[in-house]
Amino acid sequence: MQHMTESQEIEKEAEHLYKNLQRVGWSKEKCRSIAPITLEINRLKKELNAIILAHSYQTPDIIFGVADFVGDSFGLSKKAQQVNADIIVFAGVKFMAETAKILNPEKTVILPSLEAGCSLADSITGEDVRKLKAQYPNVPVVSYINTNVDVKAESDVICTSSNAAKIIKRLESDTVIFIPDMLMLKNLSAETGKKLIGWNGKCVVHEEFNIQHIQELKKLYPDIKILAHLECDPSVAMNADFVGSTSQMIEYVKKSPAKKFMLATECGLVERLKVEISPEKEFYGACLLCPYMKKITLENILESLLDPDDEQIIKVDKDIQVRALSALQKMFELSK
Repeated sequence: MQHMTESQEIEKEAEHLYKNLQRVGWSKEKCRSIAPITLEINRLKKELNAIILAHSYQTPDIIFGVADFVGDSFGLSKKAQQVNADIIVFAGVKFMAETAKILNPEKTVILPSLEAGCSLADSITGEDVRKLKAQYPNVPVVSYINTNVDVKAESDVICTSSNAAKIIKRLESDTVIFIPDMLMLKNLSAETGKKLIGWNGKCVVHEEFNIQHIQELKKLYPDIKILAHLECDPSVAMNADFVGSTSQMIEYVKKSPAKKFMLATECGLVERLKVEISPEKEFYGACLLCPYMKKITLENILESLLDPDDEQIIKVDKDIQVRALSALQKMFELSK
């Protein structure tokens, strides 16, 4: 069998990329320009027995060009437990890569950009949690997955936006410490009926959505469906047709007979849906970019596979890993 030349391989890869990326405005030439990079990344994955986990907020060239699994924090947390790869490259933010390392201590976990942090995770420390526990003894601590590993280690159970309400309801205590997202706490307080003690953390993306924008869209498009992330302000959540996680939003859009949608969440999810669903479904309103998620690029994914810096390789202290793992395992138990 005759092998393809390098130019033929690039052209074939460009066609593959264009099949998906044309739905989000990519030209054939733009796809051709990244084809050598995606080809090299996919070759290295096989050579190194590596996989790439990508959050739904990543750019479409990463999601449809090199990712092996795409999802929200909960879905990727579960996938991290199931992989047989020696190397996990996390196209997401630091707390997600840490979570993968907690669940896979024997594997090499790489975060391609050291700048891929999170406003919620950076709003609180393990020391802050210890002070809260001293102030409210015997009150269970539920930490949102958008937290760094030292916070997870001080927690009783972790949750995601898709299972937070279920986990809080299943705890026997009528009072729960829920950290660090204050807007999510307000939404969960109404849903669970429990007294929630919180922390003043906010997502830099979701706190920007406001009720005025939603009202304007509803006037322009009376049949539009508004979907809001649980991290949005309660005024947005109360006026939305659906509130949930990114994976739950995807499911809603795919099953809904509606044709017009506004997603109060990060832009990456809208771009993903434009590729994956019928072109008859349209999206309105301004989505917002997460400055941290967009620090991950094809270029630094390739560099981290070829020659990762020591700082790009996620390391977690053994004692902290064991305690954080206990809180994550509790999440899996309570979310069944």
